[in-house]
Amino acid sequence: MDINKLAKLAIRGFGSHLAPLGLCFFLVISNLYAQQSPAPSAPAPVTNSPADFVRAADEVLHDMSEITGLSLVSPLKKTLRSRDEIRAYVIRQMDEDKDAAQRYADAKSAEAFGLLPKHFDLDSFMVELLTEQIAGLYDPKAHEFYIANWIPLNDQRMVMAHELTHALQDQHFKIEAWLKAARPNDDAELAREAFLEGSATAAMVDYLLQGTGKSVTNMPEFDPSILTGDIGSTPSLQKAPPFIKDTLVFPYFSGMTFTAAALKPNGWSALAKVFSNPPASTQQIMHPVLYKSGHVPDRVTLPSIDKQLGKDWKKLDDNLMGEFGWLEVLKQFVDESRAKPLAAAWEGDRYQLFENQSSKRLLLITRLHFAGPQQVASFFSQYSGLLEKKHPQRTNLFRQPNFSSFDTPDGGVFVRCGELDCVTLEGGDRALFVEISKQVGLGLLPEPGQKPGVTVTNAVKGVPAAAKSVAASR
Repeated sequence: MDINKLAKLAIRGFGSHLAPLGLCFFLVISNLYAQQSPAPSAPAPVTNSPADFVRAADEVLHDMSEITGLSLVSPLKKTLRSRDEIRAYVIRQMDEDKDAAQRYADAKSAEAFGLLPKHFDLDSFMVELLTEQIAGLYDPKAHEFYIANWIPLNDQRMVMAHELTHALQDQHFKIEAWLKAARPNDDAELAREAFLEGSATAAMVDYLLQGTGKSVTNMPEFDPSILTGDIGSTPSLQKAPPFIKDTLVFPYFSGMTFTAAALKPNGWSALAKVFSNPPASTQQIMHPVLYKSGHVPDRVTLPSIDKQLGKDWKKLDDNLMGEFGWLEVLKQFVDESRAKPLAAAWEGDRYQLFENQSSKRLLLITRLHFAGPQQVASFFSQYSGLLEKKHPQRTNLFRQPNFSSFDTPDGGVFVRCGELDCVTLEGGDRALFVEISKQVGLGLLPEPGQKPGVTVTNAVKGVPAAAKSVAASR
């Protein structure tokens, strides 16, 4: 069986963490429903008997144990669920994973980066999307496997292969605690989620390859995008912003590519080693050779500016985007052929988001660390132009080598780069950006009227030096 023909496979996610959003996702895109017109709001259950369902689940569970080498430690509860029951589960899990205030902050962060439209009702959209897409899931809290009761038994088996792999992983590695151990680092949590979903997708593909002598872990590299099929054919996905589509797919297919590389040359016997030494960043997921070499991102910090902003400003978020997150930001305004190398030069980042409690205006600060000066120069060239596209209502545009600024109705926009770091501010003023630049070691800013090319000293006493260079290159 040719793996290139294994398109539009059933996939799933439980409590998946989106960088930078940190939202709950429980996605299944099935071969059956990707090709059909929208399902009715209350699809009729098929005629599978509970006994047939349990028997099929036990058979698939045995096969997945054989494929992954993970034994069944304790009996597993298996349940058929209606669409209404699955919808209720989605809503409950979203509330349990993060409260309303945290989800509001996540959505505002995505809005500030340009990843979601302003005032996008993310909670309602995701409930509709996930209810539409789910075909099955494994609940690590209840240690229970659910499957949609409207899917014919033969189509359920693919979903079972993925979900029952999670059940086996949970019995051996306690996957919910393992996933959340990466918090509060959103990028590291998404990396773990990608391995979790990618390994279950790889196991599902191996289930479909049974009898061929082939396995994901011993086949040449392939483009996982062939597995997405007609992913945008369902009503909610047709309306989804590109960022949501990309983030739904990333854990499954990039995670599967990572899994195939990480398990080589020993195959599934190496699974436990990856759980004990999880990927540290989405960069490692996207470039498995960096995981193999042990290359990890540098720690990046931002100064505290709460006092400078005053009591009317509330910090909503303080986290990092990772290579995947920055790739998504760049792709909003730059074509993918330019966005990928820029994102791949990432060696660490940090961002902070504030909201004015009176006006609801947002203020976003970012700091990115790069592999070398050449990558910094490339980023500045592209990102300064990106910010101009992002803010079309701009005045007082001022450009200098490694510095750009302009005004907008929502505040000033600034970007400043040094040897290995770039700092941006959107929604603030020059005085605040001067202070931030000093505290991160980028020194004085060029002044309006200053001739281009004049060197601005960064010899500021008491300012920490920029982070050291990372030798690894792409």
